[in-house]
Amino acid sequence: MVDIESDGPVPGDYSMISFGAVLVDDSLDKIFYGKLKPISEKWIPQALAVSGHSREETMGFDEPKDVMDKFAEWVKQNSKGQAVFISDNNGFDWMFICWYFHHFIDKNPFGHSSQNLGSLYKGLVKDTFKNFKHLRKTKHTHHPVDDAKGNAEALLTMKNEMDLGISLK
Repeated sequence: MVDIESDGPVPGDYSMISFGAVLVDDSLDKIFYGKLKPISEKWIPQALAVSGHSREETMGFDEPKDVMDKFAEWVKQNSKGQAVFISDNNGFDWMFICWYFHHFIDKNPFGHSSQNLGSLYKGLVKDTFKNFKHLRKTKHTHHPVDDAKGNAEALLTMKNEMDLGISLK
């Protein structure tokens, strides 16, 4: 489960500021957190404000290539077979993670696809107007680790209490 924060709407023109990942298993204790130095001069103050970081603070974050190398290794160490990328808003989160992986290390350990947590829930309850967010236990704070953990908790609830057919191995 992955969540990202950025300073604008698209990668390349704007920057991914931070992201969190949580391996979805019963313990939810395998966590990755990365904070990345901006790659662009462009940024939208309101978008950056969501992350809780100032522009000056982000300029001291880690080099994106180093973070993506470490994340690729974390994914490899915590996956059996093909890793699956799941997020609340995979259209947004995926485009940043995928772009950063390909731009900085020429490969994406998640392959070429992602899964949307909200869509899984809508299919499970057979209602495109229902929302899964009430299944989170961890408060949604816009800290990417908190948000990824809350989404992982929701996925576990779908699996354990609502019979979602999903393998977490």
